[in-house]
Amino acid sequence: MTDTPRVELTPAAAGLVRRLRESHGPLMFHQSGGCCDGSAPMCYPDGEFRTGGSDVLLEALAVEGVEEAVPFWMSSAQYEVWRHTRLIVDVVEGRGSGFSLEAPEGVRFLIRSRLL
Repeated sequence: MTDTPRVELTPAAAGLVRRLRESHGPLMFHQSGGCCDGSAPMCYPDGEFRTGGSDVLLEALAVEGVEEAVPFWMSSAQYEVWRHTRLIVDVVEGRGSGFSLEAPEGVRFLIRSRLL
C-alpha cells in the first residue's frame, strides 16, 4: 500500500473549494461517470448527492482554511477502471454541464490523472 493520496487538488482548485465552502457550507465531490456530465468531478453541498453501496470514498481531502475534510466519491464500477490512477482535481475557465456548485462562477472542475 502506498501513502500517495488517491485524489489531490491543485492550488487553483483548493482556492475555489475555499470560496465555495464560504458560500455553501461543507462540501463533497462525486466523480461523474459520464452521460450528461461527461466525466467531471461534481461538487455539491455535503450530503446533497446520495452515495450508497455502489460508491467508493477515495479520499477525504484536507483543504487549508477549511475546517472539515471534503469527501471525494466515485462509483465502484468507475473505480475499477480508474483504480490505478491518481486523480488531480484542477479548475479551468468555461462552464461545465450539470449541477456542480462552481457552474455560476464561469469555471469548471476538471480531472487530470497519473498512473500510480
